[in-house]
Amino acid sequence: MGIFKQKNIRNTAFRQKVLDIFNNNENAITIAQIENSLGKHDRITLYRTIRTFIDTGVIHEIVMPGDLKKLALCNDCVQDHEHNHCHVHHHKHVHFHCEKCDEIICVDNELPIVKLAGYRIDQVEVQAHGICPKCL
Repeated sequence: MGIFKQKNIRNTAFRQKVLDIFNNNENAITIAQIENSLGKHDRITLYRTIRTFIDTGVIHEIVMPGDLKKLALCNDCVQDHEHNHCHVHHHKHVHFHCEKCDEIICVDNELPIVKLAGYRIDQVEVQAHGICPKCL
């Protein structure tokens, strides 16, 4: 089943182009990288597409220290639909930032279970920094 049908998103040529960009990139990418890959496009349509993809769990946003923000395909994200109709992504991987090549990589790994008495935890995100295997 195609991702658009699975996520109940209307398939358009533009959305398919944006999805292809994510599929052709192994690691997380910036909006600027998407814009460069698209060439001439309507910026509002791009931002609406990105928002739709995030809201439906096609992609997830990764915000690292220093306001480094990238986007990546959701391959293992679990959606929680309970919180005021917004989609909270629970990742089952670590976001690794390579300090040498500046890539952000979603690395499959067991995550710790975090429980805080008296708190409702909506999301736990694990970030790691260092040098990736390609740069070692």
